[in-house]
Amino acid sequence: MNYYNEIKEKLIDNEIYEKVKDYSKERYRVKKYYEVGKLLASAGKHYGENIIGEYSKKLVNDVGKKYSVTTLKYMRQLYYLGKSQPLADLSWSHIQELLPIKDNNKRNYYINICINNNLSRNALRKAIKEKEYERLSEETKLKLIESKELEILDEVKEPIIIHSNKIDKEKITEKVLKELILNDLELFLGQLGSGYSFIGSEYRIKVGNTYNYIDILLYNVIYHSYVVVELKVTELKKDHIGQIQVYMNYIDENLKQINMNKTIGLIVVRENNKYVIKYSSDKRIKAIEYSFS
Repeated sequence: MNYYNEIKEKLIDNEIYEKVKDYSKERYRVKKYYEVGKLLASAGKHYGENIIGEYSKKLVNDVGKKYSVTTLKYMRQLYYLGKSQPLADLSWSHIQELLPIKDNNKRNYYINICINNNLSRNALRKAIKEKEYERLSEETKLKLIESKELEILDEVKEPIIIHSNKIDKEKITEKVLKELILNDLELFLGQLGSGYSFIGSEYRIKVGNTYNYIDILLYNVIYHSYVVVELKVTELKKDHIGQIQVYMNYIDENLKQINMNKTIGLIVVRENNKYVIKYSSDKRIKAIEYSFS
């Protein structure tokens, strides 16, 4: 079998397809590169690892400069990866971001959020750079590995990253923290997971004869649940649990419809205290730390 000629033919076919037809050309490219990767894997078994270098020199002359040794190795990696993971909905630019990731569980996470959330290449790159997978809890990672159904709080990343310029992190107030979050609300919601809608900030509720204000009120359309977010620039305290429970119970009694799930509570704090949450009887509440970048 002449591996080189077959590889060359597939790559030339892809070059022609890209110039002639725009529709679904990314899917076609991935398909062709997968087929080339399969041929490269087979050729390597017969002629050794150095065959990729030899083929690259010829392809650069015969087809185009972009077929470097690195690119051909990526195609071979694509073949190995594609044998165990469906990649048809990803572009080649997505796959190039994913291939350097060696941890299979980590890479599968990013593949799934690409497909499920229709991430652009830049959005994927940002998620990887900000270590989105590493910021998931160990319990969530185990659920993903075992393909168990996730609950609403499982997708929350910790720490929550907040972009800021020249903010005194030691003297920051809750008001400033809230303004930073609201100024980049899309970033904040994305770190909580999927399906969040913004309802309001300083959301006013009347408890008895007193008005109280929820820092941020959200609704999740996937889990059909309101989410109360409280911001604290201190260590988590047991009083914070009591406060957010009051707000959650108010929302359940006054806003929640019969077809909705119970309200969830999320406390964003400077420093977490696992024991406060551990001994809280309300499993609907989660505390997470924030971090500035």
